[in-house]
Amino acid sequence: MKFDLHTHHERCGHAVGTIRDYIEAGIARGLQVIGISDHSPYFASESDREQPGIAMAKSEFKRYVDEVLKLKEEYRGRIEVLLGVESDFFPEHADVYRKVYEQYPFDYIIGSVHLSGGVSIFNKKRWNGLTDRQKVEQKELYYDLIEQSARSGMFQILGHIDAMRGFYPAFSDIQTDAVDRTLKTIGEIGIAIEINTSGKTKDCGGWYPIDPILERALHYGVNVTFGSDAHVPGRVGDDWEEVAVRLKEIGFREWVYFKEKQMHKVPL
Repeated sequence: MKFDLHTHHERCGHAVGTIRDYIEAGIARGLQVIGISDHSPYFASESDREQPGIAMAKSEFKRYVDEVLKLKEEYRGRIEVLLGVESDFFPEHADVYRKVYEQYPFDYIIGSVHLSGGVSIFNKKRWNGLTDRQKVEQKELYYDLIEQSARSGMFQILGHIDAMRGFYPAFSDIQTDAVDRTLKTIGEIGIAIEINTSGKTKDCGGWYPIDPILERALHYGVNVTFGSDAHVPGRVGDDWEEVAVRLKEIGFREWVYFKEKQMHKVPL
């Protein structure tokens, strides 16, 4: 069974196409399940739309949910449409986000860390002038946030858990035990990480996370799922078959998707 749980659309301000476009692309790619998971608004902000080019407005959120639910019914029997959202994780605002999400019938929520130490994880300038020790500290800060997101109980999936290497490939070479500690926590809690194929569109190339992290994830019993992180309809399901082959080579025997926040296992 083919599925893709991480897709965006025009509401976030940096993707193109409508939700319908992504569903139709999923059908064309032979998917049986597609999850719609656009970027959450900045719910803790006083403004309706804190960053127009990054996330949807708060006033759009209910319309987003209603549209996905409507399309879920329209496409029933052709493809299963799941209601998701990619949520930022800010520990200081976790309760604000949690209270919003409890109002809606999400099939799953992806928790993603996009800001670490108040700076975008994709900002390569954040590394300028840092000592080796400071680089380790930055990596440990990032994985501490990911570990906190796992412990929050808000998420079924954690998004792109080494995306900080997107525009700084040397990130992967920074040595710290923080990655193992985080994976151990994720495994104990029983949520999933995604294999996110959008890394191929960044300077680092390839997928998130890199193979050594997936090998450690297997060691700690971490569940894995698939997300293209498509921001254009043409990337829906991108590299699905290749990811399945690689996971089997690493030693995984199944991957998962979520419906009504319940985990469903699919043999590889």
